[in-house]
Amino acid sequence: METTRTDRIIVGVDGSASSVEALRYAAPLADALNRPLHVVTTWTAPPIDPYAAIEWSPEQDAEEILGESIRKAFGGRPPAGMTQRTLLGAPARTLIGLSENCYMLVLGSRGHGGFAGLLLGSVSAACAEHAHCPVLIVHTRKTATADGDHTRL
Repeated sequence: METTRTDRIIVGVDGSASSVEALRYAAPLADALNRPLHVVTTWTAPPIDPYAAIEWSPEQDAEEILGESIRKAFGGRPPAGMTQRTLLGAPARTLIGLSENCYMLVLGSRGHGGFAGLLLGSVSAACAEHAHCPVLIVHTRKTATADGDHTRL
């Protein structure tokens, strides 16, 4: 099968447990569908006082989040052929733009922000509503602890 940009399954990760779970889920799905897997993390540049001398790079932070998400999902063995990239832009807008040229968009149900009790985060909800391709939203699994309490993976 010839691979084109529209064949990719794109996974958006932000370092959250939910996005790592989405990445784990997307890898065997991409393999089963014979589609290339592309992992994306976005970043934005907050307004900074130009006179403030800081050595912080949001792009470098995004690259570290992307690498750590891949390590958490696959250990030292990421899927063969998987590609990765950090992109400048707001997460929802960037992922919706990418959805114009992909087979499927895979996201975790909740990121780091917002209200913990909501079923969907703002990025996954916006992508589900506005993406130009199918969107798969992966919820984190719950496991029972010894005392019967449920925790999220």
